[in-house]
Amino acid sequence: MTALGLGCAAAMAQMKVGVIYSATGPTSFVGIPQKNSIALLPKKIGDLTVEYIGLDDASDPTQTVTDVRKLLDEQKVDALIGPSGSPNAMGVIQFIAEAGVPMLAPVGTAAVVQPMDDKKKWVFKTTQNDDIIAAALFDQMSKTGVKTLGFIGLSDPYGENWYRVASALAKQHGINIVATERFARSDNSVTGQALKLIAAKPDAILIAAAGGPTVLPQATLVDRGYTGPIYQTHGAALPAFIKLGGKKVEGTIMAASLMLVLPEVPDSNPSKKIATQYIDAYKKLYGEAPATFGANVYDAGLLLANAVPKAEKAGKPGTKEFRAALRDALEQTKELVGTQGVYNMTPQDHSGFDERGRELITVKDGQFRLLK
Repeated sequence: MTALGLGCAAAMAQMKVGVIYSATGPTSFVGIPQKNSIALLPKKIGDLTVEYIGLDDASDPTQTVTDVRKLLDEQKVDALIGPSGSPNAMGVIQFIAEAGVPMLAPVGTAAVVQPMDDKKKWVFKTTQNDDIIAAALFDQMSKTGVKTLGFIGLSDPYGENWYRVASALAKQHGINIVATERFARSDNSVTGQALKLIAAKPDAILIAAAGGPTVLPQATLVDRGYTGPIYQTHGAALPAFIKLGGKKVEGTIMAASLMLVLPEVPDSNPSKKIATQYIDAYKKLYGEAPATFGANVYDAGLLLANAVPKAEKAGKPGTKEFRAALRDALEQTKELVGTQGVYNMTPQDHSGFDERGRELITVKDGQFRLLK
């Protein structure tokens, strides 16, 4: 576990923001660009200086709880960005709710904000909800004549919520899910699951995973002779997916952020300018383009920059009045342009994305390309 303080010295900082990321462990392909993006978050919002306190939870949900309690109890943070993993986020909602501290969660699963309740009202999600991404995938399946589908997903909240969403959409589109398999983020083999999927002879297979684990099922299916179309969620939206998968991920279909295909996106898209600014700033610092997961942390900074000035009117940082007002201000976010879409929060919707937050994408010649 490492601590990373950025911005002004603690004595000068007027507002503290905790950031939890998985820079090590199975979720590190997600967490590393998120950790790196802390340096690009606003160090001053209005008249307030902001101190960011970063902790690596090593992809371990138990460590996430320890880190969150440390940030809440010892550092007295006014807001939390993170964690990187869906199971990690689900495990800390009760603590941030009890403390009355808003959490901006850059995770995949919609379960952190749905169904809305008195605890989840403290969580705001900086990624597209599963149903928005899934709708695009199932529309594409329907258009291309898919009638039977195999599903393999993570055995955690990310995979579970995707199965729930996929089951409902499959029914709507007249698609029969003929095989369902699960695997863990830390698994080194899914040969058994792949053989069962192939034996069911589905027209297509959907993989619901995030980060590095997206590659294993697909590579195994291809190695075992599966030749049908393979669909992935926005959890595969990272350069490492192509780097690790190579030719085995050619032709993959996914719905994900415009950041993956920015040169092909028209200038009229409101997010293109913001995404370009983020990518250019990241490249300047680190010499490489970020995975979209880093942008989810960057967008958390945009949301805070928009909400904090309103919260200041209710109280000073460090007070429950300020934190409650910050939660309220985040919930009132309207038409805020982020790197991957436009945010419109409501009391019922704490993700706030619409169709402007997704593109249909394929892997062609070792690159992400718009699916045309």
